[in-house]
Amino acid sequence: MIALHVAQWRAWAPSLQSDEDWLAWAQSPWTPADQGEQPDCAFLPPMQRRRLSRMARMAMEVAWPLCGEDEQLPLVFASRHGEIQRTYALLGDVADKQPLSPTQFGLSVHNAIAGQWSILRGQRGESSAIAGEIDAFEHAMLEAATLLDQGAPAAIVVFAEERPPAAYDGLIDDVPFSYALALRVGKGQPERPEPVNAHWQLRLERNTAEALASEWPHALAFLRALHTPRAVLDHRWKMRRWIWQPLP
Repeated sequence: MIALHVAQWRAWAPSLQSDEDWLAWAQSPWTPADQGEQPDCAFLPPMQRRRLSRMARMAMEVAWPLCGEDEQLPLVFASRHGEIQRTYALLGDVADKQPLSPTQFGLSVHNAIAGQWSILRGQRGESSAIAGEIDAFEHAMLEAATLLDQGAPAAIVVFAEERPPAAYDGLIDDVPFSYALALRVGKGQPERPEPVNAHWQLRLERNTAEALASEWPHALAFLRALHTPRAVLDHRWKMRRWIWQPLP
């Protein structure tokens, strides 16, 4: 059982960018159309922006405002499918017997976005990259709690998924639309307001019932719960049962 303080949050998805957009979504969620839109990341110089994939832009857009200019904070990046669009393109090159681009391959690995964050922000602290299953979000938050227990004042958790190529239709069904969510866990920034539910208790139990799929990915379900008073989440996957309980 662990206690977590979610001091701030930020999220991005096609047509869902402002806090007001996400509040409306949390009250009555829907699946927005995904036409490949991407955030502009205006805080980065044009040359640096052009080198980022769509998924990397999504991650930077949500995480950047949660870390102060002079702060050195650990980062936890998590995604179940990672840079799936880039990886699919590489697989196409293999099938066509074309030479692989070392740059594209290097940026397709799961910790590439965490590395780009460190370079662009000048971050010298720890960074983790987690590839999990349906409950990868909970594993990322557990990693953040471990960093806080080791003395970090706060940690940035970024969870991101991109809609997979059409070839994966029927195989990947847990990404309703492309999205990225960043959470500042631990000590917050005084100038940014906290969510309705900022303090949480996370408990892991052995699951003895059938693991039913959640209506929304766990990260998006948690985002809804941040805006819902007295919300309780019960996420089950295989033998794991994750219970989120808001604290006063």
